[in-house]
Amino acid sequence: MLDQLIALLEQNEMFTPNTLSEYWDGTVLTVQLTFLSVVIGFFLAVPLAIMRTSQYVWLSRSIWLFTYVFRGTPLLIQLYMIYYGVTMIDGIQDSSIWFLLEDAFYPCLLAFVLNTAAYSTEIIRGSLVTTDKGEIEAAQAYGMNYWQILRRIILPSAFRRALPAYSNEVIFMLHATSIASVVTLVDITGAGYNVYSRFYAPFEAFIFAGGIYLCLCFGIFAVFKRLEKRAFRHLA
Repeated sequence: MLDQLIALLEQNEMFTPNTLSEYWDGTVLTVQLTFLSVVIGFFLAVPLAIMRTSQYVWLSRSIWLFTYVFRGTPLLIQLYMIYYGVTMIDGIQDSSIWFLLEDAFYPCLLAFVLNTAAYSTEIIRGSLVTTDKGEIEAAQAYGMNYWQILRRIILPSAFRRALPAYSNEVIFMLHATSIASVVTLVDITGAGYNVYSRFYAPFEAFIFAGGIYLCLCFGIFAVFKRLEKRAFRHLA
């Protein structure tokens, strides 16, 4: 069966095994960027969201400024600033972190992490502040301190409410990774562009790339639907 498929592809002038391998490599890179950005961004967003709800104005305002800047400016501009702008800092190319910055993957990942962390912070903050006061008062009546209430009551409840909105953020992050190709990374969009430039067939090249994104989105939808079903099973 595999030999027949390879033979069929070899008769095709455009979607040859080499072309599909390029799409596959681009898909792997896209999944890596999305997964790492979402995971790292989430672990940054949780403490930032807690600080965003702090009663200390200077702390809350500092986090607000961070989220405002990264939510209020285009991700492409942020990527350009990190990828091109950081390299212009005096002495950066002689520093110990230059081996990371000279590889396009890490500046790109940093831009995506900061961007998704800003959006996720506001999503989680919104869920934190809508926690029912009765739950908090009940926990206080049991003698729990602030951190126990936060860990046992507020955060689990907030995560459940944030799931639908956060699933959209993950989808947006997947779509956002398509700009990685502007800094020399060959993701799905970059693979589509390479195929287009080779065969001068924009519709076939980019429709195929769009189909891959669509399949990945369906996979993410399925995962979050399962998580939501599990998180809200007590309401069934």
